[in-house]
Amino acid sequence: MKNNKPARPDINEFMDKVKRLEKGEKLDLSSDEDLSIGIMNLISMEEHFFFTYNKTKDAKYLDLLNEIREMRKSALKRIIKDYEGEGWCISKHLLAASMRFMEVGTKALTKGDKKDAEDMFQKSYNLYSLFWGLNLGLVQTKNITQTNPHQDVAFISEDPKPKQTGSSSIFAKLREVVQKAIDCCKE
Repeated sequence: MKNNKPARPDINEFMDKVKRLEKGEKLDLSSDEDLSIGIMNLISMEEHFFFTYNKTKDAKYLDLLNEIREMRKSALKRIIKDYEGEGWCISKHLLAASMRFMEVGTKALTKGDKKDAEDMFQKSYNLYSLFWGLNLGLVQTKNITQTNPHQDVAFISEDPKPKQTGSSSIFAKLREVVQKAIDCCKE
């Protein structure tokens, strides 16, 4: 019987992708990075219009929420190329969660709790790195479904359950790739 599973790229293919990113192959994501931050803020605006509507019951806030939502969807389409499975929603929620952790970190920093701020900022950056890992095609989400949303995410070339060896978690690997691939200072 023939195996109908699609062949997965091997570790060499993944490492080639990473090396091309590290060498500065013409992958200027600075505009997309700016856009991703803009999308985070649009998601926050959607949330604020939702709460304002519920506090005031003024329908104009629902209209504003819908306009912002359409703008956010249009912007996401510029970054998210793979609509397979839950990829779209996962990406949106990664950006939203990243933004919220960043907000909590900023508030902790304002209160003088640097340790909590650093923890929140690290979590925010981990989620942001995972967003880019998904949308640069460095990680797979084929095993993630609505019925099994806690399935581990793995690099394309790894087993579905990544093995933790030292500090080489999937987040550590993604942070390294994202730091090298995305430079917000490129003009």
